[in-house]
Amino acid sequence: MEEHIRQILKAIGEDPDREGLQKTPQRVAQALSYLTRGYAMDPEKVINDALYTEDYEEMIVQKDIDFYSLCEHHMLPFFGKAHVAYIPHHKIIGISKLARLVDIYARRLQVQERMTNQIATIIMDKLDPLGVAVVIEAEHLCMRMRGVEKQNAYVITSSLLGAFRTRQETRNEFMTLIRQRT
Repeated sequence: MEEHIRQILKAIGEDPDREGLQKTPQRVAQALSYLTRGYAMDPEKVINDALYTEDYEEMIVQKDIDFYSLCEHHMLPFFGKAHVAYIPHHKIIGISKLARLVDIYARRLQVQERMTNQIATIIMDKLDPLGVAVVIEAEHLCMRMRGVEKQNAYVITSSLLGAFRTRQETRNEFMTLIRQRT
């Protein structure tokens, strides 16, 4: 990867042997490996190691989960907050695992829409809950730094499955909870 980065530096008109750029190929390679570490993580393993039987069927919400990702179209950052909820059906997951699932999918080249669906789908498939809801609010540097150059534009995506899709009152309760400031 480092040699490719050296070639990119040359292609944009830089000298990769210049003092300030000599270690840049190595640093960029390390940064890209870190920012895409989600490919090496198995979301099923994260869930399977933290499933617990519990007689609880009320909404569980984890909101304001910070995340950072790279858009697959320009490899520029997008970042924001994820809100994840589910209604268990005799199985709960360790609460930190919801944030870990967000990180696993965020740390891949992504589009926000796919990431939202991937988080909801893995929870629905592995926990078999009564419903799952995921809302992601993000800022995209590909919109701020290039192209349309629109500052302060946010993208909001949602994936609502099960009771969150079929029951308006359940969806409303979730939306109210994630909008409350704590």
